[in-house]
Amino acid sequence: MQARGPLMIEHRLIERMLANVKNLLVQVGQTQKIDPLLVDKAVDFIRTYADRTHHGKEEDILFRDLNNKELSEIDRRVMNELIEEHLFGRKTTKALVEANTRYRIGDSSALGDIVSCLNTLVDFYPKHIEKEDKVFFPASRAYFSETEDQTMLAEFMDFDQKMIHEKYKSVVEELEK
Repeated sequence: MQARGPLMIEHRLIERMLANVKNLLVQVGQTQKIDPLLVDKAVDFIRTYADRTHHGKEEDILFRDLNNKELSEIDRRVMNELIEEHLFGRKTTKALVEANTRYRIGDSSALGDIVSCLNTLVDFYPKHIEKEDKVFFPASRAYFSETEDQTMLAEFMDFDQKMIHEKYKSVVEELEK
C-alpha cells in the first residue's frame, strides 16, 4: 500500500459521515428542531477523526515531508490551499459548537446557525476530498521514492496508534478542570 492509501480510505469514512449529516439536515427541515447530542457526535467525528486524525497525518507528516522537497509552484499552491481549507473546516466546526451551545440553552434562533454550519461542512468536504484524491495525492507521490513512501506509511500507522490515547487523555483532562 502507498502512504496515500490510508488517507483515501479515511476519506471514504468521512463521506459516509457526511451522508448521515445530510440525512440529519433533511430531518431538521421537516421538524424544525435538532438533537444537540447528534450535533455533538458530528462535531466529535469532525474534530477527532476528520481533523485531528486525518488532517493530522496530512499536516504533521505528509506536508512536513513535502516542505523538504522542491515542489512545483502549482503543487506548493495546492498544498497551501489545502492547509487553508483545513483551517476553514476548524473555524466552521467551532462556529457549529458555539451555535449548538446556544441552541442547547434555549436559543431557538441558533438552529439556523447549526443548519448553516452543517450545510457548509457538507458542501465543503466533498470538494476538499476530491482535490486531495484526484489532484494533490497523485502529484505529491512523485516527490517520494518508494522507501520514503513506505517510511511515511509506517509513520502514519504510528500516528494512528497514538490517537486513541491522545483523545481519551484529553477527555480526562477536560473532566478534571
